[in-house]
Amino acid sequence: MALKFFDKLSQNFIGLLNDKDDYNVIIEIKNKKKSFTAHSNILKYRSSYFRRELENIHPNENNINTIIIKSSISVQILDIILSKKFNDLLNFCCNDIIAKHPSLIFERTNFNSLPESKLISFLKIENLQMKEVEIWDYVIKWGVAQNPTLPTNLGVWSKKNVITLKTTLQQCLPYIRYFHLSADEVRDSIRPYKKILDKQLWKDIKYHLSSPKKRVKSIILPSRSFSTIISEDHAAEISTWIDHETTTYTSLNYLN
Repeated sequence: MALKFFDKLSQNFIGLLNDKDDYNVIIEIKNKKKSFTAHSNILKYRSSYFRRELENIHPNENNINTIIIKSSISVQILDIILSKKFNDLLNFCCNDIIAKHPSLIFERTNFNSLPESKLISFLKIENLQMKEVEIWDYVIKWGVAQNPTLPTNLGVWSKKNVITLKTTLQQCLPYIRYFHLSADEVRDSIRPYKKILDKQLWKDIKYHLSSPKKRVKSIILPSRSFSTIISEDHAAEISTWIDHETTTYTSLNYLN
């Protein structure tokens, strides 16, 4: 349900980009007949060039700002630039919501149906506010769910079972911050699945725990930072939209 919500949000933003009625900026290229409509807040947020231009012009009687680009840029290139900047803003907004409230995705009952590309995009979020060991646990959960024939008892897994899970997760595993896990977390959560890791990585994880200041051969990703842009009340409202409820959740029942 959450994925459908973000897909719908994406469609709405794209619709806003293409809206020919509700806009307040017209962008023209000098000596070209084609013009583009846009929204000033989006342009100012994503481009210092458009911010400067908008600060130096005055809107007409209909509150429309007209920007005339005097460079030799083509119509096609400008179209791509404007679309990309809008998509960048959309990605930023969605990622910030997920970063601050990952339960909107990870704790959903349909989490295991998440496409691999979506999962990887979430794992790449630098400020994803979850314990790294919890992220690992969800990745393992997702990987096992993609292979329903895997035995539930890890102790009876064959070499073939291990290879199956390792192959399934090969694109996800590089985004785990292994070197920011505690010894207990490594022992309890990582070690049972150590065979799906590259031998050098597992060796470096153990070595780093005993000698954290010494260099290892594996890449050490930075620890995840934290964001506070989206409030608990915002998350509660977003969760309401996702669940198609008519009564808005409060931050208390959202957290429960």
